[in-house]
Amino acid sequence: MSDVVLVLLVALAMVTVLMAVTALVARAVGRVAVVDVAWGLGFVAIAATTAVAADEGAARRWVVLALVAIWGCRLAWHIRRRAVGHGEDPRYETLLGGPLREVGLLVAVRKVFLVQGVALWLITLPVQLGAALDVRWWPVVAAGAVVWLVGLVFESVGDAQLAAYKADLDRGPVMDRGLWAWTRHPNYFGDACVCWGLWLAGGLASGWLPGLVTIVAPLAMTYFLVFATGARLLERTMMQREGYPAYAARTSMFFPLPPRG
Repeated sequence: MSDVVLVLLVALAMVTVLMAVTALVARAVGRVAVVDVAWGLGFVAIAATTAVAADEGAARRWVVLALVAIWGCRLAWHIRRRAVGHGEDPRYETLLGGPLREVGLLVAVRKVFLVQGVALWLITLPVQLGAALDVRWWPVVAAGAVVWLVGLVFESVGDAQLAAYKADLDRGPVMDRGLWAWTRHPNYFGDACVCWGLWLAGGLASGWLPGLVTIVAPLAMTYFLVFATGARLLERTMMQREGYPAYAARTSMFFPLPPRG
């Protein structure tokens, strides 16, 4: 139990430092959207520090750290590359009620960095307990790695296909190729799979009780990806684009399914 408390506190301290540094970087560059890059790196930082701090679950914590590092670094790199040359994300300006330089850093801390920090700590609970507890079921760890891999493939392939579509001068008004013909948000679906995979490997594989305690992480992540800040929010804008309503009528919004019609 002492190991669990230590790991939880180490993770909380890491989140606090990470969000404080990210807030200072945001003030320096004038963009709150830098927190999106810090999100993936935050997973990696928490997985690394808790793996070093814990004494139990020696083999499994390094497996989970490898899964988190591959996914988190790829996500941070992709978001950073996509953001080069662009200004503030309009979603953050709407949330803040104006540009960062006008509303001030304290407003950004309260509305963005504090919320992101709490969410990061909560959603990494399976990773934290995976470092602090021994493995009860190794086959569940393997199943988690498989689900994680599905998510990574959907994210990376979906992003690559979208980049190819944007570079195609003969592209149509809506991206409906490859994975995007099966789901309107393959990257969000991939994110959810990664989170469920980490829950299997780090939470449920430790036993029923750790699994029940940490299932809030993938449930919360899936809720945000589908209903709160993810797909549903983006759909409001995308439905205004030519051809998107027809695309939406034949394509599943989140879970991949064969195209209709």
